[in-house]
Amino acid sequence: MDLDSVKRSLEPAAGGDGLLCAGLPAKFYAKFVLHGLRVDLIEPGRILCSITVPPRFVNSRGVLHGSMVVEMVDVVGSAVLYRADSPTSVSLEISVSYVDAAFVDVEMIGSKSKQTNCELQRSSFKEEIEFDARILRFGNSIGVTTVEVRKKKTGKIIAQARHSKYLVASSRL
Repeated sequence: MDLDSVKRSLEPAAGGDGLLCAGLPAKFYAKFVLHGLRVDLIEPGRILCSITVPPRFVNSRGVLHGSMVVEMVDVVGSAVLYRADSPTSVSLEISVSYVDAAFVDVEMIGSKSKQTNCELQRSSFKEEIEFDARILRFGNSIGVTTVEVRKKKTGKIIAQARHSKYLVASSRL
């Protein structure tokens, strides 16, 4: 496993070639999904990434959208299975159990009491989450990972996922 290649794929550079889809700008995927993702730890069999929840990841109630959790599980779970000799793989199954919510990076207004008087205080609330992907099984054709999604500050679990992938064999031609 080439750990530097894996890290570069998760933290894309601002420039470079991008996939062009009709009507979408170059590097749309990297800018929409991966922008802000940081690789905190990378070692064989494990990748730990974190991101501050951006507005583009939330639903109408300001809560981290379940589909973005699945997308990040797919990305980070795939990265931990990356092999230099077979960089292509196909997701077979992703199952996610959601147990808590995460919120968008917003500015919060709250009250602060000082003995007898109260004052309004503005503070910035930044929900940072982490994705901890580990290999459960790495076979000849199937790889299975677990990805735990946690609140970085408290370690409280947001979701637990299992991700199975078919590891495409390299051509013998």
